Amino acid sequence: MSTTHTEPRPPVLHLDQVSRVHGHGAAEVHALRGVELVVHPGELVAVMGPSGSGKSTLLTLAGGLDSPTSGRVLVEGAVLGELSRKQQAQVRRRSVGYVFQDYNLIPALTAAENISLPRELDGVSGRTARREALAALEELGIPELADRFPDDMSGGQQQRVAIARALIGDRRLVLADEPTGALDSTTGEAVLAVLRARCDAGAAAMMVTHEARHAAWADRVVFLRDGRLVDQSVSRDAASLLVAAATNSVKGPGE
Repeated sequence: MSTTHTEPRPPVLHLDQVSRVHGHGAAEVHALRGVELVVHPGELVAVMGPSGSGKSTLLTLAGGLDSPTSGRVLVEGAVLGELSRKQQAQVRRRSVGYVFQDYNLIPALTAAENISLPRELDGVSGRTARREALAALEELGIPELADRFPDDMSGGQQQRVAIARALIGDRRLVLADEPTGALDSTTGEAVLAVLRARCDAGAAAMMVTHEARHAAWADRVVFLRDGRLVDQSVSRDAASLLVAAATNSVKGPGE
């Protein structure tokens, strides 16, 4: 009787001993120190840690928005540092969806236009890109915002539009920096459910969060402190216990 072996799927994201140093001499700051992290298809990874631990730096490097001082960042097997700027931009448009803390919406474009712009830049027809944008808005529960400009939206509405932009098309990697920060608890849970569904459908995602209840949606929770990856859970069931343990470990005396 023959036995079928399933080959492990290659990672969507691999941070290979990544370090990032800002400044020089006395002003030198080690934002990340030798971080080794792999994120596979279907996996949602939550990143936690105290302020200044390197969480946002980790995301900007993973998305190719900054370059490591040492180490390598691979997205779907491509080493970002070995690509031209044009090739890196193509990877970001086609494979990576990024949710910024400050949303980064273009004020002169409507919600639907902001969402569809990356697709149009990649050669998708305007009609198809708008149809995809409307579907993304529907998925986030805000179809009525399609023709509204950012200045006519609340902060929470802008955040959901930014999330829709990150999810449009076949994004294999979604990076989210505090994606529920401007949302009420009910809307935040709905957004996390959408992100979870995308991962369950085969995408990979990494989100920075300071909320243990949000980290509980993840398959793994990784903890950064002083630029180092100091701990991580191994399953979604262990997440809440690990969150509590790590939170206690990073508190200083009297906190």
